[in-house]
Amino acid sequence: MTDHLVSDQPAAGRAGPIGTTAGGALSTTAGGAFAGMFRLLKLARPDRPIHPDGVGLAGDLARTGSPGEPSGLDWLDQPGTDTVEARFSRSAGLPQNLPDILGLALRVTPPGGHAPGGPAAGFAGPGPADVLFASTGWRLPGRFLLQPKLDVASATLTTLMPYRGRKGPVLLGLRTEQLPDASLASGEWILGLYWARPAGQWHECGELRLRAAPEPRDTPLRFDPLANQPPGTQTYAWARRLRERSYLAAQQPAPAAVVRSAAAAGNPARSTTTGRNTMSTVSQLFNSPAADIWKVIADGWLYSGWVVGASRIRAVDDTWPQAGSRLHHSVGAWPLVINDSTQVTGVEPGKSLELVARGWPMGEAKVAITLEDRGDQCLVTIAEDAIRGPGKRVPKVLRDPAISVRNRETLKRLELMAAGGAGR
Repeated sequence: MTDHLVSDQPAAGRAGPIGTTAGGALSTTAGGAFAGMFRLLKLARPDRPIHPDGVGLAGDLARTGSPGEPSGLDWLDQPGTDTVEARFSRSAGLPQNLPDILGLALRVTPPGGHAPGGPAAGFAGPGPADVLFASTGWRLPGRFLLQPKLDVASATLTTLMPYRGRKGPVLLGLRTEQLPDASLASGEWILGLYWARPAGQWHECGELRLRAAPEPRDTPLRFDPLANQPPGTQTYAWARRLRERSYLAAQQPAPAAVVRSAAAAGNPARSTTTGRNTMSTVSQLFNSPAADIWKVIADGWLYSGWVVGASRIRAVDDTWPQAGSRLHHSVGAWPLVINDSTQVTGVEPGKSLELVARGWPMGEAKVAITLEDRGDQCLVTIAEDAIRGPGKRVPKVLRDPAISVRNRETLKRLELMAAGGAGR
């Protein structure tokens, strides 16, 4: 389960009583079971039973409409641009090196919309809608099954349960098109918006652009997709029965004894999730100042001396290590030697270097090297992951350890060269 299936927003404003339908007993029973689970979880997490940590995001949603085949959802079928407030989080709050259900909650405000609870002065039109997505499969039957993922790069997100529109049930989905280099809080996250019938194909209908919201990192927003629905949509009765009691259980205040116990335990503040785990990262504290280490890095002819896998340097651009410059190296041991190149994509002299390292036929990797000056010492970090080619097809759980082992050796070599005066 996920906070983007079960919200902890108060249920005020929900319309109408919950009716009964064929199969209603099953959804009612399941809804009661979920509510009981949430009451237990609140004993350990009084504030947010699930999705305890998140990162606040903001941006806009450009709807292209559905002229060819309308979805039957008025909001989705009309082109326009909406303001978006969002929260990305992991359901169980597991460490980021373990798979978890990923959730993305959106508060979408159309032009002229107002805040929940009533129109604001000077605004008219529909209020905001809360649309909640969780990591699932994309094809059948996976689109109806929650799927734990390590990071958003490999995840597809859907509403899991369909909306009821004029033409029948409609699922919404999101697929990542572009990710920031380091974390969701460090750049722009671009996703394609899609809709589909429960057993039909996906139709692209918009683009969502998100970036880090102003501090604090996590947002205090509480999302309620039952009370705040997009124009022209309804919730099926079975879905409401399945979710509403859990919503109510989640938003109930925890017993005072539980709150006092948590405070007395001195629970440390939870770290804010970055939302990504796409870079294998290793660090080492060098007994050399940052300036000495940078001299080694800035000399392209020394590259093969400290980078594991590079066997020789054939040429270095005169402008190295400026952005756009290249060094031309060989990979492998003779006679199985492959000629390729590495390009600088970003640089802050003395502090950081970003590279795209090529080594076909294995493919390309993005590498980020950062130096944290500590006087006579320096903390050096290398973050790397495959971005193209066969190497990216290796499961992350397998490729991360291999990259980490190689880069630990790379750091050892770099430290020895810096301590020995290379590059001076």
